[in-house]
Parts: sequence; structure tokens; C-alpha cells
Amino acid sequence: MTTPLKPLVLIAGPTASGKSALALHLAERSDGVIINADALQLYADLRVLSARPSPEEEARAPHRLYGVLDGNDISSAAWWAEAARREIEAAWAAARLPIVIGGTGLYLRTLMDGIVAVPDIPEAVRADVRTRMAALGPEALHAELARLDPACSARLMPRDRQRISRALEVVLATGRPLSDWQAEPQGGLAGKPGLGPVGRIILLPARDWLYARCDRRFAQMIEAGAADEVAALIARNLPADRPVMKAVGVRELAAWQAGQLSKDAAIDAAARETRRYAKRQYTWLRNQFGDWAAVTLHDNDDQIREFIIKLQSMGLTLK
Repeated sequence: MTTPLKPLVLIAGPTASGKSALALHLAERSDGVIINADALQLYADLRVLSARPSPEEEARAPHRLYGVLDGNDISSAAWWAEAARREIEAAWAAARLPIVIGGTGLYLRTLMDGIVAVPDIPEAVRADVRTRMAALGPEALHAELARLDPACSARLMPRDRQRISRALEVVLATGRPLSDWQAEPQGGLAGKPGLGPVGRIILLPARDWLYARCDRRFAQMIEAGAADEVAALIARNLPADRPVMKAVGVRELAAWQAGQLSKDAAIDAAARETRRYAKRQYTWLRNQFGDWAAVTLHDNDDQIREFIIKLQSMGLTLK
């Protein structure tokens, strides 16, 4: 007897593009389990500001990996991918459809393609790169990286401090360019025996519609208590490098509460940053997942119809 293939759905898209609504619609039609692939929605501290599903929405279908980390924790693509694989296996074991949804493209890519098994970098190497980055600036270290790992440096902007530092640390510590390590990922689901069909959907609505929706949603967040949520977060005095402290809206709403900005100015600034964030996500996801099926409509009924048709064309059987 042939073992049935294990289906999987991946839904990517920029913030406010309608991912959660489509995932919930699909989960209700397919006995599905929704698995979070948004880095900020992992954190319990930011239900409102990260646009996590409401308790009412979570009651309509199983939701996994939402609010599972404390604000003081630091996640990684490797940690998330392992946690997501466990939830996917659990969904299959329960004869449910795993639906992985989020805008953190690196998480989705790591899940499917695997993680780069770079050895731990000695602290002495990290300290040296940090010191030289502070003294010389990113352009100088980008030029050094161009000599040691031209393939990687060509993909990085000359002022991208974090990624330049990481690539330089790897080549200095291991003697191998990061681009070589990245060519040998391990542990991805792609090619896993028994996997399939896999529905890969990316939401790419009209940009004007997306930006207007970002504005409306941030206004709704304010009404839902985002400012109180930020006040509670700031009161924890977490280190500034924690991901929750860098969430869009935290800095602006904290400035309002500290009397540094008016309420209207803070909301305008946060909404503007949300649009910029959506633009960066849109560009990155479109470039990285160009082979995924794109849903471009934004009328809800038409979007659902197009979404279902695309999934059915990939071999997924829906109720």
C-alpha cells in the first residue's frame, strides 16, 4: 500500500497583506493547524502591536508558536525551524493540514532549505570585528569582505553593519567564505521523503492598498491598547538589543509616553515606519520567493477565491 503524501501550505506576505484571514479560512475548510512564522508574533509581550490573532480567532482553529517566548528571549531561524518542524509533524500525526504563515522570509527559507551549519565563532574574533567596525565603519569592512568573500560581499549593501560583521567573522574564524557554508544547508523539509503536495503562496497586493491598510491597522492597534502594551514592555527595562524592543511602533509610542512626541506625531511616525517595513518585506519576499504562486487581489472574496484555486492547482484537496 502506498503511503499518502504529507501536505503542507506556506503563506508568506508583507505585514497587513491579509495572511491571517486567509490562513484561518483555509484552516476551517481543511481541518488545519496554523503555525506562526512571524518573528515578533513569537513574543507574549506584543499581542496587539505584532497583530497576533485575537483569542476569538485562535478559538476557531488551532494556532501554534504564537506568544511562546518571553520578551527577554532571543529567537533564531534555527530555533524556530526546529520548533516549526515539530508542530508540522504533530499536525500530520493528527491527520491535520499544517499551514505555516508569516512575513519572516528567513524563517520560511530555513524551514524548507535547511540551516547553514557554521561552527561557533570564537569571542576573540567577534570582538575584533566589532572593534574594527566601530573604528573604521562598515564601508571599510565591506571592502575587506570583498577580498575574502566576493560572492557574499556582492549581495550586501556597504552599510549593512550586521550582515557584513557576520560574514567577516565566519571567513576569519573558519577560513571558508560564508557563501561556501550557505551552499551546504542541512535539515530542510524540501526533498523530505513523503512530503507533498506543498502549496507555496505569497500575497502581493497593490502597494497603495497595502500602505493604506497599514495605516488603518495601526489606528486599530492604538484603539486596542497598543500604547499600554508598550508601557508595560518599557517598564521591564529589557536590554535594547532584544527583538521586542526593536518592533515597529515601540520606539514611537514610548517617545509619546515619555513626553518627547505628541500622540498624533507618535502615531504618524509609527504608521510611517510600518509602511516602510511593509515595503522592505514586499521587496525581499518578492525577490526571494519569486517562484511561489502570487495572490495579487485584495478584495476579500476574490482573494479567497484566487487563493483556493492556486492551492488546488498545486494538488491540495480542500473541503
